Amino acid sequence: MTSFLKFLLPIAGTVVLLSCSPNQVKSIYNSGFTLNEIYQTQRDTSMNIDSPAFWMSDTNNTLLIATAKATHNLVIHDAENGELLKIVGSPGNSKGEFKRPNGIFAIDDLLFVVERDNHRVQLLSLSDFKPLSLIGEKELVRPYGIFVNKSDEMIYRIYVTDNYESEDESIPPAKELGERIKLFELNIESEAFRSEFVKSFGDTSGSGMLRVVESIFADPENNKLLIAEEDSAYAGVKIYDLEGQFTNMEIPGKYFSGQIEGISLYDSPSGDGFWIVTDQSRDSNSFNVFDRNTFEYITEFKGPLTSNTDGIWLSVQKFGEFKKGVFFAIHDDGNVSAFDFSSIVDSVDSRRLK
Repeated sequence: MTSFLKFLLPIAGTVVLLSCSPNQVKSIYNSGFTLNEIYQTQRDTSMNIDSPAFWMSDTNNTLLIATAKATHNLVIHDAENGELLKIVGSPGNSKGEFKRPNGIFAIDDLLFVVERDNHRVQLLSLSDFKPLSLIGEKELVRPYGIFVNKSDEMIYRIYVTDNYESEDESIPPAKELGERIKLFELNIESEAFRSEFVKSFGDTSGSGMLRVVESIFADPENNKLLIAEEDSAYAGVKIYDLEGQFTNMEIPGKYFSGQIEGISLYDSPSGDGFWIVTDQSRDSNSFNVFDRNTFEYITEFKGPLTSNTDGIWLSVQKFGEFKKGVFFAIHDDGNVSAFDFSSIVDSVDSRRLK
């Protein structure tokens, strides 16, 4: 159900009380923009494409990797032009096999794939997609999203959203919501790939509660962990720190008319940058932009061919015609759209609130 907000506007010395939808609230602050897609990958809705990731080798070979939930595999494309290169994996629960892969994260030469129905994270090497390790099989119940932070030369901290349910498949009572986020550490010393469960966290009362969770992303430099709350009654982006404490800050749901999905961060050279958060819809799909530090709304943008977006991925690595990097967004369960990130940066910067 779409929520409406009361908004005060001064007009000719008086104050007028308006009822505003989320889209009207955004337009009051700043106008958005439309940006054409550079390309879209070959479309196949039978695969149920969910989340993308980008990887560049030392020799500048680039891969666009996407999870396919329905066919239980990974779809690999040439990131420069979207050409399909190969399919990796098959249904199953052994290493190298997948069952309902959702979230995905590429860092260094490692690929982390969340498997909802195998209740685990599978670690693979890049670019050969060799299976290396399984993470969280004992702790994860119904995992979805993932963020990975390299905290040491040999240590990676892995944050996974776990949307476990009650026996009747409903949201658990508040007292049982304290394990919505699972934190693991991976040690790659001597290529042993040892993983350890660190802890679970999530508030069980107050505005920091996490009821329906999927997307997650962090700003390690500023000790912030953003988690999308998808329950429409409590929608917003909850802001925790990296140790699992709620900061009492959030991006309110008033800026979203659809479901809150993928989250990405632009870590600019100047240290400001911005967040991009998906406002998922088939009719009015948009990517909402918020200030990196204050979380204030800046603007939104859309792709004319892109709708119903689940996962997104942002990279500032230069390659091909992407001079300042690339922004990838899933299009309606069937393929991936690629946007020139330099155009996004220029348009956002011109619309920043003064």
